[in-house]
Amino acid sequence: MLDTLKRLGQRKLAQWALAYAAAAWVALQVLGLAADSYGWSPSVMRVAFGIAVVGFIVALVLAWYHGERGQQKATGAELLLLAVVLVVGGGLIWNSERQRPPSTVVTNPAAATSASAASSPVAQIAATDTRSIAVLPFVNLSSDPEQEYFSDGLSEDLITALSQFNGLKVISRNSSFTFRDSKDDSATIGAKLGVAHLLAGSVRRAGDVVRISADLVNVADGRTLWSQRFDRPYTNLFQLQDEITQAVATELKAKLLTDDGAVRQSDHPPSGSLAAYNAYLQGRYQFARSTHFSFQQAIGFFEEAIRLDPGYAAAHAALGTTLSFDAAIFVSGDAARAQLDRSRRAVRTALALAPDLAAAHIARGALLMNGELDWAAAETEYRLAIRLAPNDSAGLYGLAQARAALGMRDEAITLMQQAIDRDPLDTGRYYWLSILKSTPGNLAEAERLIDIAVKLQPAAEQGVSQKVAVQVLRGQHAAALATARAMPAGVWRAVSLAYAMQGAGNPAAADAALQALIDHESEGAAYQIAQVFALRKDSEGLFKWLDQAWTNRDPGIRRTLYDPFLAPYRSDPRFAAFCKKVGLPEPGA
Repeated sequence: MLDTLKRLGQRKLAQWALAYAAAAWVALQVLGLAADSYGWSPSVMRVAFGIAVVGFIVALVLAWYHGERGQQKATGAELLLLAVVLVVGGGLIWNSERQRPPSTVVTNPAAATSASAASSPVAQIAATDTRSIAVLPFVNLSSDPEQEYFSDGLSEDLITALSQFNGLKVISRNSSFTFRDSKDDSATIGAKLGVAHLLAGSVRRAGDVVRISADLVNVADGRTLWSQRFDRPYTNLFQLQDEITQAVATELKAKLLTDDGAVRQSDHPPSGSLAAYNAYLQGRYQFARSTHFSFQQAIGFFEEAIRLDPGYAAAHAALGTTLSFDAAIFVSGDAARAQLDRSRRAVRTALALAPDLAAAHIARGALLMNGELDWAAAETEYRLAIRLAPNDSAGLYGLAQARAALGMRDEAITLMQQAIDRDPLDTGRYYWLSILKSTPGNLAEAERLIDIAVKLQPAAEQGVSQKVAVQVLRGQHAAALATARAMPAGVWRAVSLAYAMQGAGNPAAADAALQALIDHESEGAAYQIAQVFALRKDSEGLFKWLDQAWTNRDPGIRRTLYDPFLAPYRSDPRFAAFCKKVGLPEPGA
């Protein structure tokens, strides 16, 4: 060892290495500053680093060679050879960099996903439509941060009002509110949302006076088409919202568009109670967060709005929708049945108060879909909601699920894509489109879609579970197992592990994972247990647990006709009998 170290010292290998490393570091730092200043592509730095690595290896070889010859200076011919090696190596690296696919590493999942959505054919076509608009969240300039609910409410009301115009594409709240505090310019935001116009503004409330500034911007060139400031008493808020909406609609020439049955929609309390409206807005804010805790918070706010104004139809509708969603996703057993009863009462009240309120029909559709498992009746409600409010993304989203449940997969895919067009940053749209496209030949696309959903909302355990399901369908059992094991403890992790274990080559572990999932049956997992038995090619277990899912009124049954796990059993007479029992069309009907 000592002899080797002595020989290395004689050849001055360490000195050559340190000298080259220092020179290369300085060169890369200077190049990095130039790249930042002139906005060069990241490829430049990657190529430069690759050349530096190649040169380091060559430098070490030359150092060793010169040590053998007893001299430490490179000749002109050797320097020329070194230059040729660096040029050839750099050329090869540059060529591989040109063929490198675009990076998918992101630090902002929502922004990256919106870019993916904007690059889709649907978004590219939509971006050329001049009759399209997104209302960005108005900036709260008040000293009280709590007034953000007020500024958000103004933005939401404008979205609702503009959505009544058939032929005017209006992006939903879920997507447009993603750009709160965004530093992107109007062209970037417009491209991501697929719209030609942006409506933005600010709200400042001081005591009983509110000042609202609104600007309508043309995305293509950044021009401000219309700008106005409104100073009004706070008590005239609803009148002020109507003024802004009418001004924007006139500028967009929305009055030239046909209504085709559209009815003016409003989420204002009929009493004019601003306290009730504020409680409603806080409920909407919590509902959009889509967790069990936030749903419970939203329920409390909607109930407060109803207490302040018992005739508030929009609040009753929102309460009914939230209760049925929470029961379908997070609650089971007696608690779920109690929530569905409350949802029925809220929906009946909303429809009695405002028969032409689209949100009330969407609420009833959600109740029929999640609680009654009456997909044909849900379809009727969603179609009526769309006729009343043609631009409402929630109506298209619900109708897509109803048509899919009834076996119309291709039509459902088209409807879901239309819902994404109006709400390109909503997790649920991509989640269900991934499920609808989970068929042989489309599994890569299904995985791309569920990746978008997971990036938008990494904590959504249903989305991660769907990713595991797609990986299992693609035969990627090791990847599926890794994805499932990374999930937090709970029923969806149990579901995912049971999926992944069935093809992992460990029968004992697969049996244990299935039993662990069966232990979660009381949490509403009956349909997923049936799916696992289908994966195991155990038809007895499959139909036993499908019957249990029906007994439990598990909303997962809606997937029966398009579930890829169940597809091999479509010709089984028991499959047709089950469909008939639960009110689904028989396969091939």
